[in-house]
Amino acid sequence: MKINKIITILILLNLLVFLGLALKPALALDFDPNQIIANADLLEYESMNINDIQTFLNNQNGILKNFKVLDNFGIERTAAEIIFNASQTYKINPKWILATLQKEQSLVTNPSPSQKNIDWAMGYAVCDSCSVDDPALAMFKGFAVQIDRATYRIRYYYDHPDEFNFKMGKLCSIDGRDVLPFNQATANLFNYTPHIHGNYNFWNIWNRWFAKIYPDGSLLKQEGQSDVWLIADGKRRPFWSKAALASRFDVSKIKEVSRNDLLRYPEGYPIKYPNYSLLKSSSGKIYLLVNNEKKEIESNEVFRMIGYNPEEVIEVTDEELSYYEDGRKITLDSIYPQGALLQDKSTGGVFYVEDGIKYPVLSKDVLAINYKNYKLTVVSPDELAKYITAANGVKLKDGTLIKLAADSKVYVISNGQKRWLANEQTFNQLGYNWKDIVTVNEKVFTLHQEGEPLDLLLPAETNIAIK
Repeated sequence: MKINKIITILILLNLLVFLGLALKPALALDFDPNQIIANADLLEYESMNINDIQTFLNNQNGILKNFKVLDNFGIERTAAEIIFNASQTYKINPKWILATLQKEQSLVTNPSPSQKNIDWAMGYAVCDSCSVDDPALAMFKGFAVQIDRATYRIRYYYDHPDEFNFKMGKLCSIDGRDVLPFNQATANLFNYTPHIHGNYNFWNIWNRWFAKIYPDGSLLKQEGQSDVWLIADGKRRPFWSKAALASRFDVSKIKEVSRNDLLRYPEGYPIKYPNYSLLKSSSGKIYLLVNNEKKEIESNEVFRMIGYNPEEVIEVTDEELSYYEDGRKITLDSIYPQGALLQDKSTGGVFYVEDGIKYPVLSKDVLAINYKNYKLTVVSPDELAKYITAANGVKLKDGTLIKLAADSKVYVISNGQKRWLANEQTFNQLGYNWKDIVTVNEKVFTLHQEGEPLDLLLPAETNIAIK
């Protein structure tokens, strides 16, 4: 009996791998038929150009990488050209076409499909009770016609939502299950394929191929929701208050994303307290919270000397404290435990000083980005000489976009590293703004170690930073 069970499990696992349903790090979310993809995902028609589509097909095993056929005007085109032209004509994301080709006939990965698979590539006009041999359907037969008509139709659903059965915000029954489409894109998918399983297959393909992987340090919120999350160590950490968010980050950097793009990250521990909060443990120890560090205040005398208010102390559990890293203990010798900006009045050099250590600020850009609300204090060289000089300068905040003057490559700072945004499509799809790019000098640039590139034109599971 045990042997039979083991064989059954192995068969099931092999089947899952074959179908592409095996669990992967990039798919840490569950299927929700109410929200399959976002409206922006469906309408992002500039997400891939012809070369991008051809490269994507080349990286698959299917027939489409070398496939050519006459288009609707009698001109021979590659599959990539036909897909691209339809996407631009009807302003529909070419990724939707690719995912639908795979969902319907597996043409993206199948090296030897049947002629029937090719002729009904998008499953367009083929209903549950229809026969593809019906003469009435002959006008929809053929690869190019299928691409064109299906893409036209999904756009028509979007522009004329009241004409069809499944509508945004209207409760309906699909395969015996209540479904309430959250957005028009989801309603469109059910109008195209009125079944749960078919749309699950689409969702699974979409998320394996086209998931948006945001770098650590990104601030995200789900479309239509107010909650803000920080992506950190591959998890999404919620902010429990506006003060906890605003005391740490620039709220103008928050990006609105789809439910799927947010929920693929497992939920991490919440960010409950504003920066520089005073937290008290069960044993009576008091800590100053600085970013993700807790700094123990050595004694009541130190507490009084620094001038903290006892009424500001928050009692927390030891478990809550365990989620913060241990920082340098605050003693009578500690200077600027909350940090300060000091400028040498002789040289003009600026340093960020914290706990008796001074970190050089290597450019005005770093000053403007990292310390927007800090007051600059001018001091003598003798005053600065009191502090230990750090080996490295201050790194830019996570989420900062940078480039060198002599190079067009744009990078985003994540976990202190610079990650190259490999193409314009990736830059745009991750919601970055060209006006936010900062041109930095070589010193600031080399201060940040090179991380893994970000490329949304690669399958999602290959586009994860290696930690």
